[in-house]
Amino acid sequence: MSHRYPVNWQEFYLNAQALAWRLNEGKSWKGLIAITRGGLVPATVVARELGIRKIDTISIVSYDDNDKQIEPSVIKTCQTNNQGQGWLVIDDLVDTGATARIVRDLVPQAHIAAIYAKPSGKDFVDTFMTEVSQDTWIVFPWEEEIN
Repeated sequence: MSHRYPVNWQEFYLNAQALAWRLNEGKSWKGLIAITRGGLVPATVVARELGIRKIDTISIVSYDDNDKQIEPSVIKTCQTNNQGQGWLVIDDLVDTGATARIVRDLVPQAHIAAIYAKPSGKDFVDTFMTEVSQDTWIVFPWEEEIN
């Protein structure tokens, strides 16, 4: 990646809150599905803002321990029925769309949202908050100490 974009806690929270407000426009959600691990923190903010208490997860591994993209694999799926109809799926970022495509196969009727979207992946989610260039590496606040 050519550009590192560090996101601080305040910026992250404001973007997650704004995403929740956008998702609240005339909608009622049965529950929320967080994509782990990246979607866990934004899902917490969105669930709190929208008053959602029923939360599940889908765990998809798409990066190795060195932050290199790998072929995505599902290691845990959710327990929803009705193909995800009325459910909200939250992730931190849609990059190539590979994870979102898998999620769409698992819960085709769910509404998929991400805080950040890159051009190659943005068409695979229903809602996103902020678009960044394809060559940007977003450094989330919970990753700062790791990197």
